[in-house]
Amino acid sequence: MSTQARGLEALVDARKGEYGGGSTRVVAVTSGKGGVGKSTLSANIAYILARHGFRVGIMDADIGLANLDVMFNVRAEKNILHVLKGEASFEEIVLPLEENLWLIPGESGDEILKFSDATIVSRFFDEMEVLENLDFLIVDTGAGIGDTIQMFLKAADDVVVVTVPDPAAITDAYAMIKVISKIKERVLMVVNQVKNAKEGQKIFDTIRKVAAENIEAPLELTLLGTVRNDSYVSRSVKQRVLLCKELGNIGVAGDIEAIAVQLGEKKERKMLDEERESGIGNFFKKLLGQF
Repeated sequence: MSTQARGLEALVDARKGEYGGGSTRVVAVTSGKGGVGKSTLSANIAYILARHGFRVGIMDADIGLANLDVMFNVRAEKNILHVLKGEASFEEIVLPLEENLWLIPGESGDEILKFSDATIVSRFFDEMEVLENLDFLIVDTGAGIGDTIQMFLKAADDVVVVTVPDPAAITDAYAMIKVISKIKERVLMVVNQVKNAKEGQKIFDTIRKVAAENIEAPLELTLLGTVRNDSYVSRSVKQRVLLCKELGNIGVAGDIEAIAVQLGEKKERKMLDEERESGIGNFFKKLLGQF
């Protein structure tokens, strides 16, 4: 670890009590390839968690393709990069979406990671108290195994890999899991756009078997849930409405709700990697410390 990184870590540790410590669970949602419904799932999971009473922030970290503001039908004038530059406060960029739900507009991870000196980070934490009471921060990352995406995954408490039945997507999901296994001992999976739960389970079992045979690092791979294919999903995206809000009574919305409920229950029982320190401050400490 560099001297600068150690200085950053000491700064954050010293100020831990000021920003609320480790109550927030940071969940990064990622995929091996684009077009698997990752952002749609992130948005709807965040909405359901909020509806169940959790205080949820959702951060757009899909580099170059940030679109959560479009999905929530809001306009983000500034983002997290403006906070790091001192051009805005967290309070100015955080957009309230629903009761208990806030959007944190993101920016290219490459740009964010340019702002890592102690003075900037100190100011960053001064502004961050508006987020200190969150129960969850859902981070919608980009697709693929690029270095910047790996930084977000490493900094998160939990990683959810999304795939679909397409053979190329399955291959890319396995490649993603193999990379993640070098930085995480636990990976959660969602198989999206399946005909039924049986198909999703079969795909997961295949990936888990290949992983067990080829990945040497200790890895606990868990199926968080499966989501049925439904034309209403793409329709809701085009209409800029949340599926689980507008059509909460259809089957696919029930599938997504079951996934969100699992995350909520695991947090309440402290079953998700409970031995590790979590929290908003710790997430940004690890993210900004990777230089």
